[in-house]
Amino acid sequence: MEFAEEDLVKVATGGPEIDGIVAEMLGGPKVVVAVMDRKRGPVLRTFQQTALTERTDAGPDDRALLLLIRRTPQATRGSAPGGAGTGQGRAGPTRSATHRPTGR
Repeated sequence: MEFAEEDLVKVATGGPEIDGIVAEMLGGPKVVVAVMDRKRGPVLRTFQQTALTERTDAGPDDRALLLLIRRTPQATRGSAPGGAGTGQGRAGPTRSATHRPTGR
């Protein structure tokens, strides 16, 4: 099944299924999903698409997960392959030229 960003999903983790929201499609079988961690709160995790199933009912943590998705910059959207365009500026010298003596 194909998912889109901000789709409501259930994630099979080997234990109980947890509610999540698709944050980003990485290409291939990987998907970044916002889920609620009991200790850390809302976090972004990478899962295989096969671990996700669609859900229709809104969960109690969906608002916090959506806020996390909206405040997190997405590295792969609109960038070159491999994440080369992540806003680091132009490639080139990283410091100025050294002092050149005049030959006195």
